[in-house]
Amino acid sequence: MWNLCEEDIRIPPQATRDLAGFRAWAVSPQFPERGRIDFLAGDLEVDMSPEDLLNHGVVKTEISTILQSMVAHTGLGQVYVDRARISSPRADLSAEPDVVVVFWETLDSGRLRYIPAASGEPGCYIEMEGAPDVVVEVVSNSSERKDRVRLPPLYAAAGIPELWLVDVRKNAIRFEIRRLGPDGYETVTPDAKGWRSSPRLGRRFRLARQKMRSGRWIYRLEHDGEG
Repeated sequence: MWNLCEEDIRIPPQATRDLAGFRAWAVSPQFPERGRIDFLAGDLEVDMSPEDLLNHGVVKTEISTILQSMVAHTGLGQVYVDRARISSPRADLSAEPDVVVVFWETLDSGRLRYIPAASGEPGCYIEMEGAPDVVVEVVSNSSERKDRVRLPPLYAAAGIPELWLVDVRKNAIRFEIRRLGPDGYETVTPDAKGWRSSPRLGRRFRLARQKMRSGRWIYRLEHDGEG
């Protein structure tokens, strides 16, 4: 028996009972191929809203591109964008952040592991269990409460060392780097020029934007050591 959810998304009852049931559904062929569905400490968050191209998509692309160059191209690890599911039994969490950074040393240490696909096909993985090194969430109209209120304490409980929160919907950019402390995340204070230090990446960053002739913004994730 399946439960009917919004926009004909059918959620099996076991997926709503506990994390194990949800994870089994999330790796099955019946799991939706679009939208974002997260399990947050017993609650399912279903977001089928289309991506905001200018306030979400272009920002996510810029951040992931810079991090990919900095992490993957230098042999430190890998960067994932969209549909990269991380699950944490200790936090009762299964979510798909906008961007995920994983260092090879984190995998080698066992703090994070790839979960094989249900098909059993060699080399196929569709989920990570544990704590990646950095997660990034770009806030949208449909995700504001989840990104700002619900996810941070769960990411902290999972032991994820660093969380970036980005919101470009207003006149002023909100770009936060939060590091994990003994009582949860602590926001890194920017310096006088707006640079924020990333303890995990060992760099300073700031997010800037420039208006083009079309009247649209382009974004640039600046970091020290450029050029």
